[in-house]
Amino acid sequence: MRPRLAATIVLAVTVALTGCGADDDWAGPRVAPSPVGALGNGFVDPKAPPTPEATVTPKPGSWDGVHPSKGYRVVLLSAGGDAQTKTLTDAVTSWAKTEKVSLKTITADDPAHRIDRITDALGLKPDLIVAAGNSLIDPLALFTANHLDQQFLVVGAELAEPTHNVTAADWTGASYRGEGLGMSSNYDPASFTPERAGAAIRAGVASVLHGLTGIVIWIG
Repeated sequence: MRPRLAATIVLAVTVALTGCGADDDWAGPRVAPSPVGALGNGFVDPKAPPTPEATVTPKPGSWDGVHPSKGYRVVLLSAGGDAQTKTLTDAVTSWAKTEKVSLKTITADDPAHRIDRITDALGLKPDLIVAAGNSLIDPLALFTANHLDQQFLVVGAELAEPTHNVTAADWTGASYRGEGLGMSSNYDPASFTPERAGAAIRAGVASVLHGLTGIVIWIG
């Protein structure tokens, strides 16, 4: 391969992966993210905050008043071409557009390189990595405990034994926990509706922004 052509290909791959450009708003310093607005009544009991790995069932809509602060940086990490994963990624993309979140996307469809793609997401130093796709659960279970300073949100699935930096938002029919592990409800592809996926990303982010992490948020 001629040197000039090789350099062009490398550049194209880099841009596709990170979304970086000359005006990339991730290049400079940032202010630590904070919630804009407060959790509504019924999200959790303030007198009895959830313990690590607990499952909470917030009152529907109790997360609606919470928004990320300006400049919130999110990486959407996805794996799988199934309809369920697409519903999840579409919900995250729509939420990011509405909330004016700075979003970058990384796909991890190759099973042999999923840890590499998770590492790529970590290298972007986002405020939050949102994971969508059941095939990411086992790699994340191996990875997240070694990177406790990075917050993760899993939508439409959960880790069996999450560390304090891994929050999940799922529902009846969407509680995959990893290969060979039991689920708290039967898997139901039809349960992956845009409405549930949208609620999952909003409730999950609201919880993370308020420091309620390492738990499972059950949205019904």
